[in-house]
Amino acid sequence: MKIGVLAVQGGFAAHAKHLKSVGASPVEIRTPADFEGLDGLILPGGESTTITMGIEVAGLAGPIGEHHAAGRPILGTCAGMIVADRDHLGLIDITTKRNAFGRQLASFEDDIEIDQIADGPVRAVFIRAPWVESTGEGVEVLATIRDHPVAVRQGTVTAVSFHPELTDDDRIHGWFVLTCR
Repeated sequence: MKIGVLAVQGGFAAHAKHLKSVGASPVEIRTPADFEGLDGLILPGGESTTITMGIEVAGLAGPIGEHHAAGRPILGTCAGMIVADRDHLGLIDITTKRNAFGRQLASFEDDIEIDQIADGPVRAVFIRAPWVESTGEGVEVLATIRDHPVAVRQGTVTAVSFHPELTDDDRIHGWFVLTCR
């Protein structure tokens, strides 16, 4: 299973490590040619403005859109959730609020239940995390914290506002690889 991890900025290396641990072959995505033969794509956390600019400079918006249009799964995490929303790449019909829980000093961890993805609680690391402000028709809310959606899915696109790559728990990466088959 060949899973791409957008590698223009952010936590792509930690995602690649988790993908390897669940038996997938991670590919760092830096150019349009890197999309060849991908089964799934992860948009990692980082700084959303920098990631958006990196996508534009590298000419990756078109290939990401083609990957999405082909029905191949996409997972956006933290800033990747923002980049995937309707105001950016338009991959999922949500709007997000940047740094919604506060700045760096307000970062936190919590155990959350994520419907349909993991049995039992998942340790979620929120670092200057966004939350979902609005959802369009067909968007499922899979998890909330402090009364705000933090995990959503629409079709083949799933977005979480936390960093699953920063814990030892591989369940989210394992689930994502299974959805790519």
